[in-house]
Amino acid sequence: MRATTLSFLNMHQHGELFVNFLRARRRIFIDDKQWDLPQVDGMEFDQYDTPRARWIVLHEYGEVMGGVRLMPTTSTCAQYSYMLRDAQLGMLPDIPQDVLFFKAPVRDDIWEATRLFLTSAVPAQRRIVVQRMLMNQMAGAAYAMGASHVLGIVPATFSRWMTRLGLMSAVPVGPVQNIDGDRTQAALMNVSYIGEMTPTESTHTLH
Repeated sequence: MRATTLSFLNMHQHGELFVNFLRARRRIFIDDKQWDLPQVDGMEFDQYDTPRARWIVLHEYGEVMGGVRLMPTTSTCAQYSYMLRDAQLGMLPDIPQDVLFFKAPVRDDIWEATRLFLTSAVPAQRRIVVQRMLMNQMAGAAYAMGASHVLGIVPATFSRWMTRLGLMSAVPVGPVQNIDGDRTQAALMNVSYIGEMTPTESTHTLH
């Protein structure tokens, strides 16, 4: 299984990987979760898929197995910045304004993670290992771009799950909420330690 970090500058080197990634997002977030999101030609996208973003994609034999999007908290595009900050400012009606305990940061060393997923193609016996690979790759990519922490909305048990698997430390930074039928919570992940040891592109044999 390969983990690739895509950007607008390198996606032409990876064939249809970015298109297949957006198609996988459509299946997860629109078909399965029934989220009301923009789509075209079988792809899901939104206002945060800009040249400022990076996309971590896990793929095996050409099939997308999982992924996540990273965005700097210093990002701006028209009236938008990044998802959690825009939600706090009341610009995203599907996400509560009180999603964070503090004012959304605008800092070079904090990035935001969104659209985290694994596909149904990952069998149950491999999901923990694949999840670990995805989180490690996300940490390495964020660290390579100067981040020490990653902020994101995650399942409410995420912080304990990260600790149990021996991954990066994560602390809750928002109240537990029900968003689109999921019990979620904002978390702040420290990527410094794990990022130092994680390449930004790698290949792994997973059983």
